[in-house]
Amino acid sequence: MNKVETYIQQFEPEIQQRLLVLRKLFFETLPDTEESIRYNMPAYKAGTHHLYFAAYKKHIGFYPVYGLPEIEDEVSLYKAKNTKDSLHFPHNKPLPLALIRKIIKLKSKQQ
Repeated sequence: MNKVETYIQQFEPEIQQRLLVLRKLFFETLPDTEESIRYNMPAYKAGTHHLYFAAYKKHIGFYPVYGLPEIEDEVSLYKAKNTKDSLHFPHNKPLPLALIRKIIKLKSKQQ
């Protein structure tokens, strides 16, 4: 079991499933992505950037999401209060997989 799998295993089964869906989405979108733990969170190389997610009691945080004016309206629905680059995906709502896929693709093309 690698470090990301160990991270995911620490959560309750419902949250584990959500995290596994995100993990799978990264590999589907960027098959050659590098997976690691950075800042105590799963991290995925997207071009010259890293994207991160982390589970919390009420949501999954997704970071950093900035510099994407073409989808600002879409990401604004999930922006965490008082932050410029954090998205929160509440556990009581479906993950916005199409939006997350867009973010991964756009970040992988940024310099």
